[in-house]
Amino acid sequence: MIRPGAFFEDFAVGDRWETGGYTFTEAEIVDFAFRYDPQPFHIDVEAAKASIYGGLIASGFQTLSVCFRLVWQTAVLSNNMGGRGLDELRWPRAVRPGDTVHVVVEVLAAEPSSRADRGNLRLRYTGLNQRGETVLEATLLHVVRRRPPAD
Repeated sequence: MIRPGAFFEDFAVGDRWETGGYTFTEAEIVDFAFRYDPQPFHIDVEAAKASIYGGLIASGFQTLSVCFRLVWQTAVLSNNMGGRGLDELRWPRAVRPGDTVHVVVEVLAAEPSSRADRGNLRLRYTGLNQRGETVLEATLLHVVRRRPPAD
C-alpha cells in the first residue's frame, strides 16, 4: 500500500489508492465558472435547465482541479516535483450540485529519470461520484523525488 510521503521507489505498476471525498455546491460551481469557464450551463440555473444537461453542472476543469486537490491531500505525492503533462482527459458524466466526488489513483508506469534525483510516474486518475459513476478519467505524468541515498 502506498503511504503518505512516498518516494519514487515506493511506487509499483498496479498500485492503487483512494482519496477522501469533496461535495460540490451550487455556489462553488457558479463561482468557479464565472471566473474560468463562463458557459451558460455552468453559471445560469435557468439556461442550464434548457441545455442538453437539464440543469447546472460543474466545469470539467473544476472537476479536474478538485480531483487533483483530493489526490494531493492524501500526501502520497508529497515528494512530487512537478508534472510533465496530462493525457486522455475525459468527463464521461457531469458533476452536479450536491455530488460528492472521490478519486481512485492507479500507477500505470514508473520509470527512472535520466536525472538521479527523480523518477517519472504515469498515474491514472478516476473520479467517481457518490453513486460510483465515473465523472473524470485522466492520465497524469508526475515527476517524483527519489529516496535520498543513505550516508
